[in-house]
Amino acid sequence: MTGLRWGILATGGIAHAFTSDLRTAGLDVQAVGSRRAGAAAEFARQFDIPRAHGSYEQLAADPEVDIVYIATPHPMHAADALLCLAHGKHVLVEKPFALTAHQAQQVQEAAAAAGLLAMEAMWTRYLPHMRRIHEILDAGVIGEVRAVSADHTQSLPTDPAHRLNALDLGGGALLDLGVYPISLAWDVLGEPVQISAQARLGATGADTEVGTVFTHADGAISTTLSSSRGAGPTTAHIVGTSGRIDIDRVWYSPTSFRVAAPGGTVTEEYASQVDGRGMQYQALAAERILAAGGRDSDILPIAETVAIMRTLDAVRAQIGVRYPADDPD
Repeated sequence: MTGLRWGILATGGIAHAFTSDLRTAGLDVQAVGSRRAGAAAEFARQFDIPRAHGSYEQLAADPEVDIVYIATPHPMHAADALLCLAHGKHVLVEKPFALTAHQAQQVQEAAAAAGLLAMEAMWTRYLPHMRRIHEILDAGVIGEVRAVSADHTQSLPTDPAHRLNALDLGGGALLDLGVYPISLAWDVLGEPVQISAQARLGATGADTEVGTVFTHADGAISTTLSSSRGAGPTTAHIVGTSGRIDIDRVWYSPTSFRVAAPGGTVTEEYASQVDGRGMQYQALAAERILAAGGRDSDILPIAETVAIMRTLDAVRAQIGVRYPADDPD
């Protein structure tokens, strides 16, 4: 057991996956909260959690909880994070961190004022294969990085009432799927200086396909494709002046990659060996940060999370997707 005591806010599929990985890593899960007492009790039974709360407020106020994983739908992330921060709890917030950059900044400011950790649960950043890729990039193995390309394409439910298609629930391919390749582009190339986006909108007005082309510092280019209507390769590629890195399917989860010289000769092969889904690595990072007295992620700082939300806002503005919760013009 480590020193941190985890609380789980909400009991949907992603909360199940995360809590299972916490248990795999031997972390201390003390409480769960749901808007339905029965759902909280069943979740607690399944994962052998000592306390089940019938409201998010009760979970946030639980004195036996140090940090809360927030697993509600996108539009609720900011409010739920602010609730937990107000009760002195650190927060790990499911991606996308919020619905808009304005909401994300509110959470950033509240965490800073309270001296607490607020961290986006962009689990890909913390996975072993991505950390090895950073070592390769930092060592200059593939030279100057000139391009990044990635897709995140799945065949997902088409029901208009499903959260993936409902604008009032932040539906659309961009925030659910596109956040992954766009975060990768940011991670490797930094903030885009030019943004171009095209999309197809579904019957509800939510985006079903989104393509982006970003220009970054020194002219480097990233391209991303996201779709909720068709399953593509879901691979990623990082191209440099002295070689490339090809990340296999499914690139944002524990997988394999190859480093190749310009002529195609493979100079390194990597295959992930991870217990569970791999969501525990972000939790272990949060524990490491707090144990060292830190209040921000060194892998994905909160300021970068907010800036990525601004990029997502800019893409939405170009493709004509607005949510009911958007700030008025």
